[in-house]
Amino acid sequence: MQKLEVFGANKLKGQIKISGSKNASLPILAATLLSDKKIYLRNLPKVKDIETMIYLLKSLGSKIKFEKKKLIINNLNQNKKFASYNLVKTMRAGILVLGPLLAKFGYAKVSLPGGCAIGTRPIDIHLKALSKLGVRYKIIDGYVHASAPEGLKGSKISFSKISVGATENLIIAASLAKGATILKNCAIEPEIKDLVNFLIKLGCNIEWISKRTIKIVGVSSVRQTSYSVMFDRIEAGTYLIAAAVTEGNLKIKNIIPNIIKTEIKTLKKIGVKIIVKKKEIQVVGNKKIKSLNIKTAPYPGFPTDLQAQIMVLLCKANSRSSIKENIFENRFMHVAELNRMGAQISIDGNKVVVEGNINFASAELMATDLRASVSLILAALTAKGKSTINRIYHLDRGYENIEKKLQKVGAKIRRIT
Repeated sequence: MQKLEVFGANKLKGQIKISGSKNASLPILAATLLSDKKIYLRNLPKVKDIETMIYLLKSLGSKIKFEKKKLIINNLNQNKKFASYNLVKTMRAGILVLGPLLAKFGYAKVSLPGGCAIGTRPIDIHLKALSKLGVRYKIIDGYVHASAPEGLKGSKISFSKISVGATENLIIAASLAKGATILKNCAIEPEIKDLVNFLIKLGCNIEWISKRTIKIVGVSSVRQTSYSVMFDRIEAGTYLIAAAVTEGNLKIKNIIPNIIKTEIKTLKKIGVKIIVKKKEIQVVGNKKIKSLNIKTAPYPGFPTDLQAQIMVLLCKANSRSSIKENIFENRFMHVAELNRMGAQISIDGNKVVVEGNINFASAELMATDLRASVSLILAALTAKGKSTINRIYHLDRGYENIEKKLQKVGAKIRRIT
């Protein structure tokens, strides 16, 4: 079992290049199943979830190879419709192959998804929406057995709540459905916009007709294309916070600052100095951190995937702060570990109260999920002495070469077995 050792109390200085987006790459990879022609993808991050999705596509019959920093996918002979538990159990994005398989073949058997233990993540929103396209389904022994005997047919669908995964699945599925589909109350995360841009380049007929409403006119086939995935805004936000919490001076490169306006605005309110340029941000940490009350929300609100990281920074604030988690019901598992390092954080339902003026102490730690893992690294970077973080396989699902990137900007961190 691998661990990370972190020797803290060093200011991070230098520059970090942000990798491609994990959360954009996963639905785009699933959407390649619509095609029976070659697709070339660039800027995919080298993380475990992407590796797992590639294995899943291969198990479905896709021919995939890497060549000169691009992934080449050939689905000419892709004909399998079964996504096994062994490949879907570690990531919730595995359910995203359901839509394209139904669109292409009219049948699919897909395992219920796994991932981090941060909430129930029901797929009922996906299934109810797909049923309006003509899909019949049963859940048997942990698998979704779904079929569309007469093919997918366009429909008007309003999601009962905003769901990133359901929005992605329905956009992909409706792209090959007969007729027009109108999706209302869609998630509008930048990664969904990136998926739509990819599908349009693939030859799909998709347009946004209002802020959260999208119109999709099904096409009979798609074309060969190449596409470069957007930057990872959660990785960018994590390093913005890393610079702030260590009172460092970092340049975050290979990004589009306009996409992370909320994160930038939030950090400025807390007292972090941020200089925004065309494709980079410079972050200068400040000893004086102000308290703030934050609530997570669907985009363009403050992202749930940065909740654990911003909590670490608020421990350094001049007084009490609070964070309300509105997306997942079980996303405070990192609190116990931060409290073991000297934090004073109390949980009340979906809200935490964070006492300020904390100096973290080094400790032996246990990661519980992907974003919790990185929050422990941030806390350890400010603590004197050695901290050890166990179960870092969570971390490897979503951060590319995190210890190497941190080492280059002055962190004393190493991976051990």
